[in-house]
Amino acid sequence: MDAHHAVHFAFGIFGNATALFLFLAPLITFKRIVKSKSTEQFSGIPYVMTLLNCLLSAWYGLPFVSEHNILVSTINGTGAGIEIIYVLIFVIYAGKKEKTKILGLFTFVLTVFGVVVFVSLFALNGHGRKLFCGLAATIFSIIMYGSPLSIMAANDDGYWELGIWELQRMVIKTKSVEFMPFFLSLFVFLCGTSWFVFGLLGKDPFVAVPNGFGSGLGAMQLILYAIYCNKGEPKKPAAAAAAAAADVELGKPQLERPSKSPNGNASSHV
Repeated sequence: MDAHHAVHFAFGIFGNATALFLFLAPLITFKRIVKSKSTEQFSGIPYVMTLLNCLLSAWYGLPFVSEHNILVSTINGTGAGIEIIYVLIFVIYAGKKEKTKILGLFTFVLTVFGVVVFVSLFALNGHGRKLFCGLAATIFSIIMYGSPLSIMAANDDGYWELGIWELQRMVIKTKSVEFMPFFLSLFVFLCGTSWFVFGLLGKDPFVAVPNGFGSGLGAMQLILYAIYCNKGEPKKPAAAAAAAAADVELGKPQLERPSKSPNGNASSHV
């Protein structure tokens, strides 16, 4: 193995490690769901869409679709397995309306993946197969990075989805990084950057482009963190609660604390 291939392989291994961290970040969220036997106000949409991205990327990385991308398949295959578990847990504990929505979206994901697999196997070959599968994986990777479904926030009345762009606007508006978990932003940057370099070294735009987008997104968050990390206390009292919710999403242990249930009575959450 020459130096170029060794460096290419090393960035792929590092990308696998950082991506695995991101895939496992919601574990405590799902522990909370299982313990409470309710999905509360969490949304299952991010996990279903991430599953589609993982399936398409894992397919693209297979040797008969694209060369020298087996490490893309290993981590995305692992990620697909993890996301399926998340989706199944969510479906088990979701209410009837939310369960129907997630099952419908899950069916859509499997249909899209099935169409991509069928067309690439029976209608295309060689460069045409790589182009078709690469475009599909790239489009859904960028949608996943840019979707407003990336982080949780909270106040005394419950939890809500805080989109990545809304998150950045909130940091600027409150001049506080209490809403922005540092390590999540760091690993989004590290993961995106490692796969971006992997794609560049492998001369593969279908790996480099979406992950370059993700790297830029992570860099924006880190820049905001550097600007506002020493700006003092947040202007809104909800900031501390939002930070706690973000810690839950990242898997940090939380002390048991009272919070309001939908009917206004106190209930305990971990």
